Amino acid sequence: MNIGDASRISGLPVKTVRYYEDIGLVAAQRSENGCRSYGQPEIHKLCFVQRARSLGFSIDQCRALLSLYEDKGRASSEVKAIAKHHLEEIEAKIAELENLHEVLAHLINHCAGDDRPDCPIIDGLADTAGIDDAIKSGK
Repeated sequence: MNIGDASRISGLPVKTVRYYEDIGLVAAQRSENGCRSYGQPEIHKLCFVQRARSLGFSIDQCRALLSLYEDKGRASSEVKAIAKHHLEEIEAKIAELENLHEVLAHLINHCAGDDRPDCPIIDGLADTAGIDDAIKSGK
């Protein structure tokens, strides 16, 4: 199967399929004229990586998961550990986004949004509490 077919079936852009080959994530066979050729195992790997990436796994995590995918003697605890670590990263990002949402919503709610120059949003963004002392102390 050529790279266009592999791209279509896996749902990955051709450029991404090439990139995954370049970084050694998924290998392609090469014909005598140098064209890439993908068999069923490679297509399965591309689909696996596409799904893992859609869940937010990093390239390194995908590499580890692919290694475990190929290892029929794997311990599911290894897979679970990678997924659990990723979930913890997601939960930390969610907490950070919730905090950002809270702060921004507070600033917006306290801004009159009228013709006056007084603006809590600008004041909040320009909050220099502690900055001048840090500048003076060089820390």
